[in-house]
Amino acid sequence: MNAKKMIKTTLVAGFFFLALGGWLLHLRIHPITKTIDNIIPLISGIISVFVLPLLFWLGSTVSLAYIINGFLVILGTIIMAHFSITHFEGPVTPVNIILNTTFADIIVLWGKFAVGKAIFGLEFLKSDNDAAVKGRFFRYPNMGWWWAHLFALALAYTLGNIFWK
Repeated sequence: MNAKKMIKTTLVAGFFFLALGGWLLHLRIHPITKTIDNIIPLISGIISVFVLPLLFWLGSTVSLAYIINGFLVILGTIIMAHFSITHFEGPVTPVNIILNTTFADIIVLWGKFAVGKAIFGLEFLKSDNDAAVKGRFFRYPNMGWWWAHLFALALAYTLGNIFWK
């Protein structure tokens, strides 16, 4: 096994364990038997744990896995932030925001995004001397593309909560 394949294997395993850990936490915190709203973390977890590692492993579907993973991370970030805002108790202090919200969960979720981005980058790396991805910041696969989608989907979600209650 060459070094690139070994690194990819390690990253896919890391992705799997991050996804599995997050999914198991969600199953404990949000059991499906409690409310139908908990179906979103259940389905997202199934996709992240069982489908995405396979798609990342297969060379021809890495781009698809990268996009699905990115949008699941954005969706999870928005929904968990909304959950924290609506269920926040106590004074608004940095300690309460960090320790008494889903802030830590969102950080883990973005760690899963980073591992997926590393797998994506590794797959398209031709040599050690390749330059970083160039082009417009807001074009795929640059990070600006993800920030634009995070902002747009958060705005749509917020407007939906304001106007369609």
